[in-house]
Amino acid sequence: MTTDIQQLIHQQVTGHTVVLYMKGSPQFPQCGFSANAVRILHALGVKEFFSVDVLQNPEIRQGIKDYANWPTIPQLYIKGEFVGGSDIMTEMYQSGELKQLLAS
Repeated sequence: MTTDIQQLIHQQVTGHTVVLYMKGSPQFPQCGFSANAVRILHALGVKEFFSVDVLQNPEIRQGIKDYANWPTIPQLYIKGEFVGGSDIMTEMYQSGELKQLLAS
């Protein structure tokens, strides 16, 4: 079962340019960190991105933590690569690094 979840996550991460695993939806984030992640993406002009509400699926909620070996949600992936959570996104946004990553 775990393998199926890992395969699904891998397909999601590699099948979309920008993927955000979050609590809630971009329209209705269910935690401040997820809301912050969405705000940053919108501020960078990313209007469309693939989001996964981990609250809807406990297996994905745990599976994504295992996938990236990262204990917290949200998690941002760009072009199949794990970028980080809310704090890392904030730092990368402020430094301009996230904008460059999205543009490359």
